[in-house]
Amino acid sequence: MQLADNFRATRRKKVKKFGKRLIRRLRGFLASQSLVSNDPVLDSADFPFLKPFEEHWQEIHGELMKILEYKESVPAFEEVSSDQKRIAKGQQWRTFILYGFGAKLQKNCAHAPLTTKLLEQVPTLQTAWFSILEPGYHITAHKGVTKGILRAHLGLVVPDDRENCYMRVEDQKCPWEQGKLIVFDDTYDHEVRNDTPQQRVVLLFDFVRPMRFWGRVLNWIFIQGLKMTAYYQEPKAKMKGFEEQFEAATRRADRILEGMGDEATAQR
Repeated sequence: MQLADNFRATRRKKVKKFGKRLIRRLRGFLASQSLVSNDPVLDSADFPFLKPFEEHWQEIHGELMKILEYKESVPAFEEVSSDQKRIAKGQQWRTFILYGFGAKLQKNCAHAPLTTKLLEQVPTLQTAWFSILEPGYHITAHKGVTKGILRAHLGLVVPDDRENCYMRVEDQKCPWEQGKLIVFDDTYDHEVRNDTPQQRVVLLFDFVRPMRFWGRVLNWIFIQGLKMTAYYQEPKAKMKGFEEQFEAATRRADRILEGMGDEATAQR
């Protein structure tokens, strides 16, 4: 058993090392194929399919608030993916996943039907989740995997002290604002700080960068290869269990409410 674990760990390190070399070589080519800006932070107006998120942010916020009633049953990011343990610690960053690692979580999506409907309109959507950051937490500087993916944040729950709750992308400071989108290239060095006593929640989702034909082809091949690695497969295997965990929590709450209702009726 120990031998097998050592073999898997060694293989994983080699795959990561090879992947990093490949990513460095791909980055420049994909940038040259881009049909939108290669800046660290992009203009959301360049992506018309994003407009409905800002138009319907209050409804999305309403779905989120119902989910937050069961926040303790939402997994921490490091529980979902062990690759995130460097930046996600102590259950301070929770993720309610709607689309993750190439899979749609049907039961989770049922708790946010309007949000899901809007996400379904995003071309080549890759991942989507409600990202819940606790007060005082700092996600240290890191970089994303591929230039072929862009990331969007829709501000939903933003601390009153906005200036002390922000994301830094390269040299740009980006505070969140309720109902507003930030679109950025996460291959640039970025970090997140919530130096306030309030939590912050955004709808985070990834989509494929608009590119010329050969950029799209190469990026698709790369993503398909990535989905075969432990980086994708490990969290994908765990997500079903966390989805069931949240579903069980909501069912318990429903039973308690039903019981209280029956008791109140009996006392009349």
